[in-house]
Amino acid sequence: MRHTPREPGGGRNRAPLVEKSRLAIKQGSKSFSAASRLFDRETRERVWMLYAWCRRCDDLTDAQDMGGALGDQSDIAERVKHIRVLTQAALDGQPTADPAFDAFGQVASEVGLTMADAEAVIAGFELDAIDWRPRSEADLMRYCWHVAGAVGVMMALVMGVKREEEDTLDRACDLGLAFQLANIARDVVEDDAAGRCYIPEIWLVEEDIEPGQHTKPHHRQELADMAGRLVRRMELHAASSRIGAARLPFRCRWAILSAARIYTAIGREVLARGPAAWDHRVYTSKAQKIGHALAAFFEALVNRPPKLGDEPRWRRSDLAER
Repeated sequence: MRHTPREPGGGRNRAPLVEKSRLAIKQGSKSFSAASRLFDRETRERVWMLYAWCRRCDDLTDAQDMGGALGDQSDIAERVKHIRVLTQAALDGQPTADPAFDAFGQVASEVGLTMADAEAVIAGFELDAIDWRPRSEADLMRYCWHVAGAVGVMMALVMGVKREEEDTLDRACDLGLAFQLANIARDVVEDDAAGRCYIPEIWLVEEDIEPGQHTKPHHRQELADMAGRLVRRMELHAASSRIGAARLPFRCRWAILSAARIYTAIGREVLARGPAAWDHRVYTSKAQKIGHALAAFFEALVNRPPKLGDEPRWRRSDLAER
């Protein structure tokens, strides 16, 4: 048997991997794609490659195509195992026959990402694979850590933050948590249609909602109240993340603050619409994205992070150990 040499990107040329990754983020996330253009070229390309892996893992888990309709969920556990095998192969410099995984191997070789970093994210897909649902707020935040907070940490490493800069990585995790909380608030009805619920069971009990009935029309006010709880937690984590963003180089700071403004605007719109938040999908228009990028430019220029009255209750060290 001929030995396959270890090479970053599985031996693929870097430029095609970058281009495939650019197309993946352009199709998969218009909001993050817009913000990513503000990075310097090297960071932008690395962010694209990391995103491509995250998007591909998510699609493989849910049998989707760029976040479309959920596919057959009968063999989801096997698909998660497949993700682990391909990710390890990519980190080992072996070809995977999948550009997204080869791209992950490429960016990992450039910035020092490890299987432990990847495993923190894959564990979130595994929770979906076992039809997991949060019982408490702690469970909810644990899920948010795996599917978004851990990605935020990897994004920070891609931007040049050192592993010993623990507090800055904590703040990067906070931004991921904020993003996911906004997503859950916006997508709660879509998630229910797919047989998933990320609202803690204890919240449903407190609102006196019957099992499986939280998205029904007669519970829209209660649903709006719970979405408000999600958005308030989003705001706290987003504010905390700005402390870490202030430590980044200007271009990175601008891009991250733009993304933060775009995603928190989604959560705020859900809150503003109240019970009507799910009549039509909440999104940010191109003009609004430009406005957020302009506001972020001046925020990044002044670089005056907020003084927090309260730190978020849930920290990376707590969630990563659960």
